[in-house]
Amino acid sequence: MAVSPDLGATPLAERRPAPDLARGGMLLLIALANVHVYLYGAPIGPRGYPAELSPADRVVVLVQLMFVDGRAYPLFGLLFGYGVTQLARRRFAAGAPAARVVHIVRRRGAWLILIGAGHAALLWSGDIVGAYGLLALLLAGPLVRASDRALKVLAGAAIAVMSLVYAGSGVPVPGDAFLASMTEPDPFTAALIRLAEWGTSSTPLQAASLLGPVAIGVVAARTGVLDDPQRHRALLVRAAVLGIAGAALLGLPLALMGAQLWHPDLGVVLLAGIAHGFGGYLGGIGYAAAFGLLAIRVTATGGGAVSGALLACGRRSLSCYLAQSVAFAFLPAWTFGVGSRIGLWQAALIGFSAWLVILVIADVSERRGTRGPAEVLLRRLTYGPHR
Repeated sequence: MAVSPDLGATPLAERRPAPDLARGGMLLLIALANVHVYLYGAPIGPRGYPAELSPADRVVVLVQLMFVDGRAYPLFGLLFGYGVTQLARRRFAAGAPAARVVHIVRRRGAWLILIGAGHAALLWSGDIVGAYGLLALLLAGPLVRASDRALKVLAGAAIAVMSLVYAGSGVPVPGDAFLASMTEPDPFTAALIRLAEWGTSSTPLQAASLLGPVAIGVVAARTGVLDDPQRHRALLVRAAVLGIAGAALLGLPLALMGAQLWHPDLGVVLLAGIAHGFGGYLGGIGYAAAFGLLAIRVTATGGGAVSGALLACGRRSLSCYLAQSVAFAFLPAWTFGVGSRIGLWQAALIGFSAWLVILVIADVSERRGTRGPAEVLLRRLTYGPHR
């Protein structure tokens, strides 16, 4: 009996552990990378970090600018591209024509844009979901049909251009907030500002910056590097070491500036921004490889409580990502304004704690057999109510 090409989401039993492990761990990086933007009421330094820092804050800046900031979303983009290829491969195997697969990817992208808009209107203008939706909507054809060579050229060009764009990321932002929506006390006005920030700057810029990693993720999925990490172990080791080390070294100059330990002239600041941006792409690849290596161990040993929780979180990555914004909602001025009264190290602790609580909730949901609400919604919107 022929299998319908209009398949729903991949069953849990068929999911490979490496991408989900990476998604679960990646959400910690995203929480740490985002939470400092909720701080306001003091001068802003490079990459939106506060310019007035305690000794503990300086440590946070150094660690995050070398290993977290600008490194989390490239990993997320790579995994998104990987997922697009998994979706396409499953439908091609069931006999779906390329045009049908492209239509499904575009349909999913359109719904992601709407989910992102809702996320921005209600909670967080730095939403990344809409950017993925925009890429899926506009580039479904190339992501599904293009050759590996074409995708590699696209990725290289996009990364080169965006690394240059990041030259200005080391220049301090004038004012006392990275996002104006954080300082607005009226909830309705703040929602309008968030939508404007999301639509005019956040989504277009993030989509452009993620194009390279998404294309790399498509190529990586076609090789099955995370589907069968044991077979690609040597490659993953090299990618993990070189990628993470490269991210740290290229991020160090901007990290020293962000920590207020080095104050070079403008030319060096611009070069440091370029290096930091390119290092982020290396870091995304390095982290994906590291989680691939972790998947080898999990597969061999059955894993433990931590890896099980990471898998559960990764299988609910959209729900867990949105839940972070709910957890941070007490920080802006339109709620309790806590973001104006805490330091960076406290914000980082809040980010880690939120991720940890969400991780536990995801693990409990996994044990109870409950899917993530956002995943259920997206699946029904994309594939229909019976998928």
